[in-house]
Formats: sequence, structure tokens, C-alpha cells
Amino acid sequence: MGPPDPRQRFEEMYRANYADLLAYVRRRTGSPDDAVDVISETFTTAWRRIDEVPGDGQARLWLYGVARRALANHHRGEARRGALAVRLREELTAWDESRSPEDSGAIREAFRRLGPDDREVLALRSWEGLETAEIATVLGCSRGAVRLRLHRARKRLARELAVADLDVGRYGERALALLEGQG
Repeated sequence: MGPPDPRQRFEEMYRANYADLLAYVRRRTGSPDDAVDVISETFTTAWRRIDEVPGDGQARLWLYGVARRALANHHRGEARRGALAVRLREELTAWDESRSPEDSGAIREAFRRLGPDDREVLALRSWEGLETAEIATVLGCSRGAVRLRLHRARKRLARELAVADLDVGRYGERALALLEGQG
């Protein structure tokens, strides 16, 4: 009898260890959704590396090690997302405090009136902080095309803000960056 079929081996390993691993992960995560994400990552790794999973009853311990590393990655991701959320809240609060509530809505409306391609290229540059070459990679086009799209999008945004009778210079560097190409 030859080596077991990888699919069969995986299915047996899954059935034998799923409940215990789920309990292990569930005790270490904040929600059932997080637990499912970590378990999914654990068994995805097991499937991708099925030839590396030890035999002789050691698969269970190997899976616990994979789950432990998946949990560590999950917790690091949560910490990064939490720090990002705090930074964005601070940034948005500072942005909102720099202008009147009426202007805030008008600026949002001016931005929304732009086409989706203009909004995307402006957001990638100013909000995500991507450089021209990076935007070109994201959008799947040349650097020259990105420069042209940015130029045109900034002009259209300036026109929309002028129609709304807004002086974008009052709103700080982030708003100016949208128009001047600094962001």
C-alpha cells in the first residue's frame, strides 16, 4: 500500500483535530468570527504544506503550532488596525475642526461629484500617500497616465470647489495637497 492520498490525509487530520483547535483558538480570540479566521488560516496552511505535516500522531501538535502562529499574526493585525483607527480618528477630528460643518458637507459633495476614477486617483495620492509609480501599479497603467489623471482630477476638483464657493486654502495641507499635487 502506497502513501496516503493528500486529500484523504488532510480530511482525516481535519476531522480529528478541528474541534480541539477551534476550542484552543476560541479561548484566545475576541469573537467567533476571529476564531473562524484563525482556524481557516491554520487549515489553509496545513493544506498548502500537507507534505510537511509530520506523521506518527505528531500532526495534532504541528497544527497547534500553526494555530499559535496564526493567532500571533491575528493579534498583530488587530494591533495595527487599532493604531490605524486611532490615527485616522485624530486626523479626521483635526480635519473637521479646521472648517465649519457647512463647509465639510460642501467639500464632501464636491469630491463626490467627481467621477469614480478622479476620486480614486486623488485618494490614492493624497489619502493613501502613494507615489506616482505606486499608483501606476495599483491602477495598472503607466506613470505618465497617472500624472495626467492626477492633473485632470485636481483641475476638476478645483472647479467643483469653486462652484461651491469654497476657499480650499483655509483647510490646511491635506486639502491643498489634493489640488497642488503635494499629497
